[in-house]
Amino acid sequence: MSDGFSILERLVLQSNVRNGVLASNIANVDTPNYKARDVKFGEVLGAEMGLASTDPKHLSGSSSGATAELRVEETQPWSDGNNVELDQEVAKMTENAMFFQAGITLLSKKVQMFKNALRTSG
Repeated sequence: MSDGFSILERLVLQSNVRNGVLASNIANVDTPNYKARDVKFGEVLGAEMGLASTDPKHLSGSSSGATAELRVEETQPWSDGNNVELDQEVAKMTENAMFFQAGITLLSKKVQMFKNALRTSG
């Protein structure tokens, strides 16, 4: 029971952290020499869930740590040294919002299942 809640909690928390990092990138779109960052929580979540790579082409999970890794994006910088591309950051935020919403929806459904089970057993 707690594994499902734990995994969904991690998904929601990590997507919240990633949202803050992406928002920071957008806020610094015009800051000279600013380097875009991103949180690679999908790798951490996969490792926590015990997902194994069964093919060399699969993405490998990081070690089973409690936090996601913050990485500087290695893209070509503009003439001012800033490498933030607004359209990419907005796309990442949209993707992240979908992960967040999916996690919240699944948590809500899981809680509803337990409420229904308690009502029928009591």
